[in-house]
Amino acid sequence: MIRQFFRVVFTAGVTGLVALAFHPYHDGALRYGLPLSLLALLSAGMVLFWNRKVLRFALLVVPVLCVVPFLMPGKPVSPSDLSSRYVAALGRMEGVPYLWGGEGRRGVDCSGLPRRALRDALWETAFETANPTALRQWAEQWWFDTSAKALGENYRGFTRPLGMAGKLRDLDSGVLSAGDLAVTGDGRHVMVCFGEGRWIQADPGPWKVAVGNPKTDRNPWYDSHVTLHRWMLLE
Repeated sequence: MIRQFFRVVFTAGVTGLVALAFHPYHDGALRYGLPLSLLALLSAGMVLFWNRKVLRFALLVVPVLCVVPFLMPGKPVSPSDLSSRYVAALGRMEGVPYLWGGEGRRGVDCSGLPRRALRDALWETAFETANPTALRQWAEQWWFDTSAKALGENYRGFTRPLGMAGKLRDLDSGVLSAGDLAVTGDGRHVMVCFGEGRWIQADPGPWKVAVGNPKTDRNPWYDSHVTLHRWMLLE
């Protein structure tokens, strides 16, 4: 009876992971469903496969190996290096379809674009420089979802205001850094400075991530009143 129960739990864990693999949204279902599915898989697997030495070893060791890097001491992340990786990650998202609530290559929304790019930059930094600090920062960014409005309100100290506001078309982008954020006054949309006067955004108009220039391109978002912000990790 007990083994039958754990078979159900194990099956539920596998089913949850498969379902989340096709889940295009970064929401509570993902944030809570992923750890719960992994926990179900691990706990049920320990009961069902305890007599199999190889599987038992894997079930004991793999979770430890996954957790240890998050607990190890690290060094400060270089803002300039992270910024370069962040802008490169933004560029790789160009052309990705627009999907409200999305945060991946199958679809991304306006706030999901800078969040995903920053996380990709932190992930690269963590593994290419063997820096657990970047890994912990990646985990924090993954767990705490940040809407366009929250980015404009400096949620959890992730961003800070630059003291600039107005129509994006009229602002001097020469004083900005690539990666800076322009949040509309109503908190519904965010655009990201891409350097050389260009801005990148997940635009619900053409339904894709696109790069444009407010000085030369016609786009209603460029006429919106915005406030400018910067990721604290890039300073």
